[in-house]
Amino acid sequence: MFFLDIFKEYSADELASIFVMQGFSGLSLFSVFLLMALGLAIIFGQMKVINMAHGEFLTIGAYTTVLFSDIVTKFVPNMLPYYFIIAIILAFLTAYIVGYIIEKFIVSHLYGRPLDTLLATWGISMFLQQSFRLTFGAREDSATMPDWLMGAWAPTDTINIPLNGLFLLLMSVVMTMIVVFLMYRSRWGLRVRATVQNREMSNAAGINSKKVDRNTFALGCGLAGIAGAAFTTIGSVSPSAGSLYIVNTFIVVVFGGAGSIIGTILSAFGIAQAQSIMEFFLTGVLAKVFVLLIIVGILMIRPKGLVANKVRQ
Repeated sequence: MFFLDIFKEYSADELASIFVMQGFSGLSLFSVFLLMALGLAIIFGQMKVINMAHGEFLTIGAYTTVLFSDIVTKFVPNMLPYYFIIAIILAFLTAYIVGYIIEKFIVSHLYGRPLDTLLATWGISMFLQQSFRLTFGAREDSATMPDWLMGAWAPTDTINIPLNGLFLLLMSVVMTMIVVFLMYRSRWGLRVRATVQNREMSNAAGINSKKVDRNTFALGCGLAGIAGAAFTTIGSVSPSAGSLYIVNTFIVVVFGGAGSIIGTILSAFGIAQAQSIMEFFLTGVLAKVFVLLIIVGILMIRPKGLVANKVRQ
């Protein structure tokens, strides 16, 4: 009845336009959620590492994009129409390298101890946030967007679809296809899944499980870096920007089914769309509460998430 009273204020045509526009607005949020959750699904779902610093890798990717944007704007303005594609690659590489170093010197000593990884990565999160403040300041910053990411596509008089949202959707689809290929159609993915299933047997078969762990963790961090580059198209970056997404990202991964790529996609899409549409009719906080209640209700019925991985007992 509560929702029916809200909907009565609008005509059928207005409701249709609202749902379409909010749906496409939700696709931008879905793209960031998905890129973040893909990385966390690999780190948390496959490696059982609770990476509380995952949001800071989004911030690393975002600041990399902002810095590259400033350099291009100042020194080679002719590159502005093309720089963003290069910035995405740089954001991935920067986050990948930082993730590789953190795994090698800290996380590698904590496998099999999830609570220890939680505390250690939470400390890393605080360290990185303070490093961002000391390096870039506490004020928000933003990247200069190329013209082809500005404006909107208007299929009708009442519907305007942001071009940056369409680009983010395309990028998230491409990255998802790459991750699926790597995990299920490559020798590296085979080694990752073998290590997850039975580490001792994998080592006996000649798989360097330490190298697999390092590259897997770094790949998850690199995907968060790409999410950071995507984030700059819809918002300004601050030292704490990544921490605003970490809780939602964990919810996406757990709700979808830890380690399930398909579940992560469905979960990210459902949560982003529900949150975006509800925020139009309700306050932002109330919309998040309703979405969380729905998730809790579904998890009571399906405690392993939407798509549970089948494991041979």
